[in-house]
Amino acid sequence: MSTNNISLELIGSHSKSALLSLPHEKLKEWIVEKKQPQHRLAQIRQWVLLKRCMAFSEMSDLPKSLRDDLANAFALYSETIEVHKIAEDDTRKLILKLEDGNRIECVLMKEESRRTVCISTQVGCAMGCVFCASGIDGVVRNLKGYEILEQMILARNLLSENERLSHVVVMGMGEPMANLDNLLEALETACSPKGLGLSARHITISTVGLPAKIKQLGDAGKQYHLAVSLHAPNDEIRSRIVPTNAKIGINDVLEAADYFQDVTGRQVTFEYILLGGINDQNDHARELADLLRRRKAHVNLIPFNRVQGLPFQRPEQESVQEFVKILKAAGQTVTIRKRKGADIDAACGQLRRAREQKLKND
Repeated sequence: MSTNNISLELIGSHSKSALLSLPHEKLKEWIVEKKQPQHRLAQIRQWVLLKRCMAFSEMSDLPKSLRDDLANAFALYSETIEVHKIAEDDTRKLILKLEDGNRIECVLMKEESRRTVCISTQVGCAMGCVFCASGIDGVVRNLKGYEILEQMILARNLLSENERLSHVVVMGMGEPMANLDNLLEALETACSPKGLGLSARHITISTVGLPAKIKQLGDAGKQYHLAVSLHAPNDEIRSRIVPTNAKIGINDVLEAADYFQDVTGRQVTFEYILLGGINDQNDHARELADLLRRRKAHVNLIPFNRVQGLPFQRPEQESVQEFVKILKAAGQTVTIRKRKGADIDAACGQLRRAREQKLKND
């Protein structure tokens, strides 16, 4: 395992506005003020979005005077890579420091031909899921659209020249549906041929289940994939481990997921974290199978990763295999999420929380 940092000098001073934070028209006005032709605007965006630029000085097809003006006026990115950890399986875990001093996490994962980034949508999380490190300290704020987009760019820029970012999973810190408008703004650029050129079908948005927002996502008319963090086969268990369920209920969550699938034609994935002795028993598997029986669903099982300060246990391997067997016998398609980056605290929120605690104690 190694730890690397990208110099703050490369990505500008945070006393300046970040380039991607500027509305198109504002940057256009600035270009006009500098008496530059308007095609410079497209060139600048290409350098940031397509050419993996990490400093204004690298924009070689711009006049040096314009590069200097850009460096004096703007920060290339609003986020700096404060911690960069590399796991034995080459998973990259980043702590990104924001303009206001808050921190978020994102993770870059490599598997065969896939290059996937897991991104955050909020600083912290308000959902209060009892097994998740991201929400232990609550939510601070929503991320802006450009802050979500920058995570994809900075992770992509860590790839070698012959690699490309292929997939995005919105499963990092925060509840994506609680910041849906800003997320959709970022994904619009990410999926544009003039942006990051990603396929909407290769983007998965995870949610604890906010029904109105799930329906809004369906009505957006995009081919994003939806993953619902179900985590329990009934309201009694779900309300204990996913507190927001007490006000919503599984039936409303499932009804919204059905609506999304009807509108988009996209199969929904139901994520289910297995907590040893709590929701991983055979009866739970049978109840889950009954709940999903009439749905064309996919179940993604997630054996719990130990989180310091939380009382939950990883399920026994035998329990996991029996859970899978019961679901498959009921006709469900099932996968078990592979554990990535275990040696660098890659589970959501762990590394950031450890970093925040260390800084408080220093």
